[in-house]
Amino acid sequence: MDSRIPVTVLTGFLGSGKTTLLNRILSENHGRRIAVIENEFGEVGVDNELVINADEEVFEMNNGCICCTVRGDLIRILGQLLKRRNRFDYILVETTGLADPGPVAQTFIVDDEVKEAFRLDGIVTLVDAHHVERHLDTSEECRKQVAFADVILLNKADLCTGEAVAALERRLRAMNAAARIHRTEHAVLPLEHLLHIHAFDLAAKLAQDADFLVEELPFEWGGLYRLPAGIGELVLQPGPDPTMDLVAFAGIPGSAGPDTLHEARIEALRRFSQPPVTLEPGGSLLPGPHRYRLALDASGPSRFLLRVAEPTDLLLYTQHRPEEFGAVLGGFGRGSLEPTASQDFGGPGHEHDASVSSVGIEDLAELDAKRLNAWLGELLQTRGEDLFRCKGILNFRGSSKRVVFQGVHMLLESNADRAWRPGETRFNRLVFIGRNLDREALVTGFRSCHAG
Repeated sequence: MDSRIPVTVLTGFLGSGKTTLLNRILSENHGRRIAVIENEFGEVGVDNELVINADEEVFEMNNGCICCTVRGDLIRILGQLLKRRNRFDYILVETTGLADPGPVAQTFIVDDEVKEAFRLDGIVTLVDAHHVERHLDTSEECRKQVAFADVILLNKADLCTGEAVAALERRLRAMNAAARIHRTEHAVLPLEHLLHIHAFDLAAKLAQDADFLVEELPFEWGGLYRLPAGIGELVLQPGPDPTMDLVAFAGIPGSAGPDTLHEARIEALRRFSQPPVTLEPGGSLLPGPHRYRLALDASGPSRFLLRVAEPTDLLLYTQHRPEEFGAVLGGFGRGSLEPTASQDFGGPGHEHDASVSSVGIEDLAELDAKRLNAWLGELLQTRGEDLFRCKGILNFRGSSKRVVFQGVHMLLESNADRAWRPGETRFNRLVFIGRNLDREALVTGFRSCHAG
């Protein structure tokens, strides 16, 4: 059992609700003894006056921003806390609204004494849904706070329209597809989503949630259809893009059900990595699995035929959500068909930040350890300042165990995890979060590390 003291870093831009959340945590009857490290930007401390009186100890650092010159103070104060170990069992670090949380996270990776005594549990970022758009456009610190987050509280959601909140959430997911996003009012969220979440302890988190790193997929939607024999058609209207990619699976066993969409996503992902077959309107979708790129008519509906010799099940994984193109599967003499099951895979939509984004890579190949180490080493040397976070699971040739890794800027850790289980599909799953990322270069570089 891990006896290290868990630490949560609480960050967010000015006015996002950090003090409101902190006060709520300290006032709830949760049974934890929490030490709070407060950071105030400026020479005169104010936040300690805003934090309610409680049994927890509040430490404040006033000689600079926690993201830069105060880093030594953070290590020093953590050392002081160890001397009072019997008085608390959890630590909250609240950063100033102007802070980059990256160096705080690095402290728990680079300092051996800190690593031995403390465990960074996660980085929680509050986002002011009502005002954050202007900050995301103008503040590098605000963008970094989103990029480093393990959990994002989309706070003050009640002050915005549903459409505005949905658009903002899509933008945040495009910036950081790995973070869990919760919409909140007055920073109200059950503590089990904030504390002891093991989000930064990747091996422990994967033991709790095997799909923790399933973030950004090349498809946004999947649907399972039961097709009769005959001729059908897939009809798409003009949409946000001139083409629509999809993967089609035919001949799914009779036991196909809602879980099939989730279980077959790895095969769909593999097919999405292959060159597409381009179809013009009027072309036929053949029994899969195939990846198609449907060329769409900008002036009206585009129709693609499905010829089915005998009743079958069909799985479709689509690059974009069908409603964005008014997509309808019909024909067979029955009108439109509704899927018997569908799943939204939470794609980022079409809202993309100009500088901060996330890139997910997933495949089933075995890796060559020397090639991967060389590639990662060069990547961190050349792009380390722009790589805020990276993490993943790796499948090395000749190894019976998964390897988990994660990095903050130019610091990288990797450790052997549990053994691959008999019959388990071995895979690689990585997420890069950073500034001005080149998706194609990252994917190409990673594939160069394949063994064989």
